[in-house]
Amino acid sequence: MNDREKMTELVKILDSKKARDIAVIDVEQSTIIAAYFVIATGGSLTQLGALADEAQGVMAEKGAPPVKLEGKGGGGWILIDFGGVILHLFTSQMREFYDLERLWSEAPSVDISGLLTDN
Repeated sequence: MNDREKMTELVKILDSKKARDIAVIDVEQSTIIAAYFVIATGGSLTQLGALADEAQGVMAEKGAPPVKLEGKGGGGWILIDFGGVILHLFTSQMREFYDLERLWSEAPSVDISGLLTDN
């Protein structure tokens, strides 16, 4: 899978599992660490874990297993590096605290409206 395909698949996975406020930032021109940041909010620590587990499982089945996992200990955030696409999962409070969209505001947002189902 190329980076765009990984990003698309992650957005669909998150959407299917009822993640909130899914956003994608195209950071390819801003950093060498990734092409995309996929950011989403979970309603609880349990949902964050479920989102992370589903993302890891589905992506591994599709031949793109995670390279690195950070933060799964219940701190309100989880980072999963899929090699070119980094998934950031937060509780509402931690998302507001880290405010990645503001930190990376120079990078363009990706329109993912066509990937999301109407909830």
